[in-house]
Amino acid sequence: MKISDIDLMWLGHSGFLIKNNKIIYIDPYDISGGEKADIILITHPHYDHCSIADIEKIIKDGTIVVCPADCQSKIAKLDKGIELRTIDVGETIELDNGIAVGGIPAYNTNKPNHPKSERWLGYLLKINGNSIYHAGDTDLIPEMKKLTGKVQVALLPVGGSVTMNVQEAAQAAALIKPSLVLPMHYGSIVGSVRDAEIFKKLCVGQGIKAEILEKE
Repeated sequence: MKISDIDLMWLGHSGFLIKNNKIIYIDPYDISGGEKADIILITHPHYDHCSIADIEKIIKDGTIVVCPADCQSKIAKLDKGIELRTIDVGETIELDNGIAVGGIPAYNTNKPNHPKSERWLGYLLKINGNSIYHAGDTDLIPEMKKLTGKVQVALLPVGGSVTMNVQEAAQAAALIKPSLVLPMHYGSIVGSVRDAEIFKKLCVGQGIKAEILEKE
């Protein structure tokens, strides 16, 4: 999908590839390989988000890996000469070429899987005036109100079980009011294509543009 001067591709589950003058991955999982990464963003340490086997497929000398502190020991074991940058909730890291990464809270409100106390993350990625919000593994949380009107593209989990379900994700979209919303976290471990289709229908019914990307 082309968004302004950015190419955005869904890699399945919560994984995305973003390309402009840099190659950026978010939570690559169960990928066959691909272009070597300039930047990798990891939301939290669960195996389907901080997948060392998948990170190894795309790193090169000089790849910047941004992650919360408790992913650090796993990623630091990689052999390549990566640059590891930790980030906390509320922190923003300025990277090269007009790219900034902000740490957004991501947690469960009524499930034990992603405690707020762990300070795991979603990301607000800003690239040359474009803003992309990857929500990470989260429920509908009050902190999303701070993103209202500030997000061009929102990537929201819809699979339920350990994250928002379809209805909650549609509520999150209505709260954030992005220009475009894309469903994620479905189709492999949890959730189905049907969930994505229902989510899209609910969003369109609220006047929010929604699309379903084919897995790359």
